[in-house]
Amino acid sequence: MGIENVPNHMLAAQVVEYNKPYAFNTIPTPTSLSEYDLLLKVKVASLCHTDGMVSAGSFSTRLPCTASHEGCGQVVAVGASVKDFKKGDRVMAGIPFHRCGHCPDCLGPAEFHHYCPNLGGHLGVTTHGAFAEYMLCDARESSPIPDRMTYETAAPMACAGITVWGGLVNAGLKAGETVALVGAGGGLGHLGCQFAHAQGLQVIGIDARDEGLDLARKSGADVVIDARIGKEKVIEEVKKVTDQKGVDSALTLSDAPGAAALACAITKPPEVLVPYHELIFRDIRIHGSLISPRLKTESVRMLDFVAEHDITVRTNPFFGLKEIPRLVEKRIQLAHSGKMAGKGVVIVDEDEIKNVKERIGVTG
Repeated sequence: MGIENVPNHMLAAQVVEYNKPYAFNTIPTPTSLSEYDLLLKVKVASLCHTDGMVSAGSFSTRLPCTASHEGCGQVVAVGASVKDFKKGDRVMAGIPFHRCGHCPDCLGPAEFHHYCPNLGGHLGVTTHGAFAEYMLCDARESSPIPDRMTYETAAPMACAGITVWGGLVNAGLKAGETVALVGAGGGLGHLGCQFAHAQGLQVIGIDARDEGLDLARKSGADVVIDARIGKEKVIEEVKKVTDQKGVDSALTLSDAPGAAALACAITKPPEVLVPYHELIFRDIRIHGSLISPRLKTESVRMLDFVAEHDITVRTNPFFGLKEIPRLVEKRIQLAHSGKMAGKGVVIVDEDEIKNVKERIGVTG
């Protein structure tokens, strides 16, 4: 049965074969909603490092799968048990989809709900995501977008934003304490710098690229350190600005070799990483963080915080789903050159394309 004003078919960018470009397919619009589902008309979706892992088969994703786990849009239909949203609401789609509700993780503290082992999937990772004209998401994991926030800002918050926000939540720091972000000039890092600065933390941004160091500085890092000077010299620089103590906590936001060890080495005991001489002899503690504890609560807190403190996302906008191959190509080029700065976003909806082009002065 169709939904009023919703077409029966839609365009979607899908992974149909590992290590191959996305395919653009016309597929049925998902009009059969489970009790907690929201059907969104997608406004903006963004590209994340994890999308490349999905395409490479890292998660053994069942194909075809519509890509992107960073999406937002406007509600066009709601499931029978949805109470918090209605048609017309603007929503950031939460990544977990269809937790079971009866396992120990679902029945335990809210910190662990998103670890449900019976989860129906993660949007854009193991089930269909946001690179489409319409998408399903789970109302229990999704969040309202504040009125003053653009869709361009909201979409990257679904993963990049909430992941680094969750890292800061887990760190449990107080205003005046010091945090280091290793990978401070990337998609997560530049948001983390802004979050930490607005929370009253002293922020040390570490990156190994000129563009990353510049973006970290512009995003509120009090001190920026070039990781290319080597681990020992980075440690010296951190100690200089922390009274020889090291930082109170360090977040590793880079998968570069040695990034986690560096985070450990600059942290005052007790705190973060792995080489045994750092781990054992300095009482270092490791805390992994998937998305964020108390996902729904923290997502709402984060979005309100972003709106209140005018947190900005450095975006590289592309207009329309058919522009995704160009976005992927540019991302690969920039990543290889070290000149990547900010997030690549796709403006999906035609009306939103017009709004964004007018706002940023793009013609045509």
